[in-house]
Amino acid sequence: MFFVLSKTIGYLAVPSNLLMALGLIGLLLLFTRFQRLASWLIVTSLVLIAVVGYSPLGRILLLPLEDRFPPWDASRGAPDGIVVLGGSISPDISEARGVVALNGSAERLTVTADLAHRYPNARIIFTGGTSSLDPSAPLEPPLAVKELAALGVAHDRITAEEQSRNTIENAVFSRLLADPKPGERWLLVTSASHMPRAIAAFRAAGFPVEAYPVDWHTRGRPDAAEPFGSLAGGLTMTDYAVHEWLGLVAYRLTGKTSELFPAP
Repeated sequence: MFFVLSKTIGYLAVPSNLLMALGLIGLLLLFTRFQRLASWLIVTSLVLIAVVGYSPLGRILLLPLEDRFPPWDASRGAPDGIVVLGGSISPDISEARGVVALNGSAERLTVTADLAHRYPNARIIFTGGTSSLDPSAPLEPPLAVKELAALGVAHDRITAEEQSRNTIENAVFSRLLADPKPGERWLLVTSASHMPRAIAAFRAAGFPVEAYPVDWHTRGRPDAAEPFGSLAGGLTMTDYAVHEWLGLVAYRLTGKTSELFPAP
């Protein structure tokens, strides 16, 4: 139930979808007696789309997420294991094209391969089933194992977790597979903007991990004053940031996590 509800809220809460829906409602009302309201809705929709798309809003929303956890400090020594969250491969495209199709979060995999070479004794867990409601949808973990092997990581070092459908389940199932012993140090590799929600989920699952953020989309504070050069760029980043903020709130309100915005 939580899974279906979170998916529904996620689709409805995307800013660009809401703004587009506002304009479409206005277009439909043009053919009714509510033409004045229709005109207001259309104009409002266009103005808001322009503001969200070209203003630095997306970067302003993303910066606190990406800055929350600093880059990992390697001076503390080698980790015992590495957990990498799924989301770096497009399974449907991979299946259709017969290749491993990496997406914009590919750094999760490439960094994991680099870590595996630097720390040859570290165990690796790739966690990520499918968020699709279609049970026949292709899975990402087998593709991830294939790609990591192509990057020189031995198959027997990688454990693939295929059951999870969201970040909470990533944490729960990864802990069961890792069975971390007292004193062991595990890294968590995921996108910098997703790290706060992921850390909250792993802490709630009783799996202490060290953040290894990757895949940044902002350079730092100066970006908060820099507008976007394209409408699509601003809308995409705003959608991405709002998705993470709503995820943090939803997990906290539903009791899935005990922290709204976890810190290092």
